[in-house]
Amino acid sequence: MNKKEFLLKDKKIVFVQGDITKAEVDAIVNAANPSLMGGGGVDGAIHRAAGPKLLEACKKIREKRGPLSTGEAVITEGFDLKAKYVIHTVGPIWRGGNSNERELLASAYRNSLKLAEEKKLTSVAFPAISCGAYGFPIEEASKIAIKTVKEELENTANVKEVFFYLFGEKDWNTWTKIADEIL
Repeated sequence: MNKKEFLLKDKKIVFVQGDITKAEVDAIVNAANPSLMGGGGVDGAIHRAAGPKLLEACKKIREKRGPLSTGEAVITEGFDLKAKYVIHTVGPIWRGGNSNERELLASAYRNSLKLAEEKKLTSVAFPAISCGAYGFPIEEASKIAIKTVKEELENTANVKEVFFYLFGEKDWNTWTKIADEIL
């Protein structure tokens, strides 16, 4: 398992090549779809690892508020995961870059961290939101994610560690190269 850390004063951003469902953090972030009903990719993996109670919790959220809009975030328990909570956020589908995708992706990261801060969580793990089936270009997504997280960490009192869990070698290489440039 590859791992690379960057220190920002009293905070840490850590890149891990591995499975986010095994992360030992306060919350993992799920790149959810608007229905919150599970799906493919990281969303499906998180639902499978957390067990059927996660789907039940998501159904209750859906009943109260309807589908989740792109860039918004909600939180549930982590159930069978090592993480105490799952923060569900919807990343944008890449449509060529002229449909506010960059701002919406930044909002997904920002709103997830704000929710973690409100819950007084200290550690959060993100996947590469929108980089799978939603088709966001990996290099561009990594720049947005890293810059947004760095900015948000300057304003958090509780959140001290942010992890980016990257599944494959290509994602790992791209994200850590961009991290070297930005951090």
